[in-house]
Amino acid sequence: MAQAQSISLSHFTSAVQTAVKAAVQKHPKFKLDTPQGVSFSYLIRGIPVPENLLANVTFGETQAFANEVAAQISAQPGIAAAAGVGGKGAIYSAGGHIIVGIPAVDQLQLEK
Repeated sequence: MAQAQSISLSHFTSAVQTAVKAAVQKHPKFKLDTPQGVSFSYLIRGIPVPENLLANVTFGETQAFANEVAAQISAQPGIAAAAGVGGKGAIYSAGGHIIVGIPAVDQLQLEK
């Protein structure tokens, strides 16, 4: 089993905010505010996409946005290895809600 990686929650949140800002610049249909939090589940680490945005984008555009967020997170020093980011974005959909982000890793510890 792989050793758990440790990462600062504030450093990770900052990396996500930077990544989303850069992704919004490349994908102007995704006019998202800077995320103030990150959703953590057993499948994905990500941010919710508001329904009004989803009405105006395709699945392909949503995947491209998720990939851009993941690529930007991967570019952050010290984040990619700890967060298990390989540059591919993830999309999770349940109950009419969509979250875009990065695939979750099994052994990640977040520290304050």
